Amino acid sequence: MTDQDALLSDPRALRAEIRAGRFERPTAGFGGDALQANLVILPAPEAAEFLRFAQANPRPCPLLAVSEPGNPALDLLGAGIDLRHDLPRYRVWRHGALVSEPADIADLWQDDFVAFAIGCSFSFEDALVRAGIPVRHQAAGRNVPMYRTSIPTRPAGQFSGPLVVSMRPMPMADAIETVKICDRFPLAHGAPVHIGDPAALGIADITRPDYGDAPDIRPGDVPVFTACGVTPQAAIAAARPALAITHAPGYMLVTDIPAGAAWRELTGVGMAQ
Repeated sequence: MTDQDALLSDPRALRAEIRAGRFERPTAGFGGDALQANLVILPAPEAAEFLRFAQANPRPCPLLAVSEPGNPALDLLGAGIDLRHDLPRYRVWRHGALVSEPADIADLWQDDFVAFAIGCSFSFEDALVRAGIPVRHQAAGRNVPMYRTSIPTRPAGQFSGPLVVSMRPMPMADAIETVKICDRFPLAHGAPVHIGDPAALGIADITRPDYGDAPDIRPGDVPVFTACGVTPQAAIAAARPALAITHAPGYMLVTDIPAGAAWRELTGVGMAQ
């Protein structure tokens, strides 16, 4: 392991690189085995309804932490986290339209902002790699492919929309083992929601994802679909709040919590891993 590899495997060091503008890539495969998080930031009036949306849809929106209004820290997830600076890329939404993808949101921060950290499937990829299961987008330094499906989420107030899924192609034997591994990570979306025919999810062309990069599908592969934390972005586009900020798909908040211990550390409940 090079010094650079060691640096990017340490969550705090990685966040420091991100904050300094020296790391601008998707975070898959970085931060070691740390829990990674999707991000949604809304003004307090909309935040209350979004909390109900997340609670109604725990598979795509497993809540890790919710900030105090106006506070950009999430001490539960890591010392010194500052949500204004610590993601490689953000998305800014105005009235449901994506208007920019900045690398820093300090100039947009408001005293009534409430931030939601939501579990991410990148968190179980370290366990897949350790089990010898190929994670092809990670090996290629690319972003995971993500798709809007025809499956509706449960609405809450103004928030509703389709389930979004991420996809990892792999041989069937690896897919079976992936189900067992991912089931141990309920705060990272848990077991896959579907394996096989993408048409069953309303996905017309698996080679053309709605977010991320095109997949590397090889002979003998089956597509393995996992609920995705980009689902709230589809709900934000439909709800059209005056202002919302999210992570850019694939550009996550890397926490200090080991993914395998996350259930115990964030819930206080023991769980066999």
